[in-house]
Amino acid sequence: MALWGKILGALFGLALLRLPGLLVGLLLGHLFDIKMAANLARFRGLFQEQDDQQELFMYSTFATMGHIAKATGVVTTGHIRQARHFMDQLGLNERQQQEAQAAFRDGKASNFPLMAQLQEFYQHYRRQADVLQYFIEIQLGIANADGPMSNEQYLLLQQVAQQLAISRLQLEQLLAAHRAQQRFNQRDSKKPAANAVQDAYKVLGVSAACSEKELKRAYRKLMAQHHPDKLMAKGVPAAMLDVAKRRTQEILAAYELLKNR
Repeated sequence: MALWGKILGALFGLALLRLPGLLVGLLLGHLFDIKMAANLARFRGLFQEQDDQQELFMYSTFATMGHIAKATGVVTTGHIRQARHFMDQLGLNERQQQEAQAAFRDGKASNFPLMAQLQEFYQHYRRQADVLQYFIEIQLGIANADGPMSNEQYLLLQQVAQQLAISRLQLEQLLAAHRAQQRFNQRDSKKPAANAVQDAYKVLGVSAACSEKELKRAYRKLMAQHHPDKLMAKGVPAAMLDVAKRRTQEILAAYELLKNR
């Protein structure tokens, strides 16, 4: 049973208005819990093979994507295209895509309680650091879907990361790796330029001066973090695993380029 809406609502209400605020906050939190339960129940009927934890992952993913896309006040065609591309990558059928789009619309609402939603998500996955990082990596895709992210989106990403106990430094490293990966994917594989090599180092999170041993260690760590079987065992929905597979292929491509130099 979802309780985080009631808990957070009561605490905020108590801090602002003491006992009357506690009662009002408890009521509002209860209404939030009912809404979240209804949203997850909607997903439960469509993703019957998943448990509650995986349904929470799916709903939180698309709702957060919607909130980040709307951070500047306008959802662009680039954001919509990226969201649809991600849904296609997951192999969702038409009905499932409609529900993912509904979660995306929920997140776009200005009054969507994103922090409370993320807190519930964090409580379920707080012991799975790789899953929390994977969640952030997914959100970077929507934030950079329409060119360089806006300052509003960057600030919102910082809040998302903070709710998931991901440091500012970790977020910056993930962002640098994501941008390098985008450039690396656009390289000419037959004639890799010097900047493609530099991007490959950034994809693996190491410097160009690293040793062969350090390079291999970084590669193995990233492959382990994104291994589909390990992510599934930690509660990532099966529908998300194709994306993880593509990520491991990208990591392998960067490593192969550097290993053969």
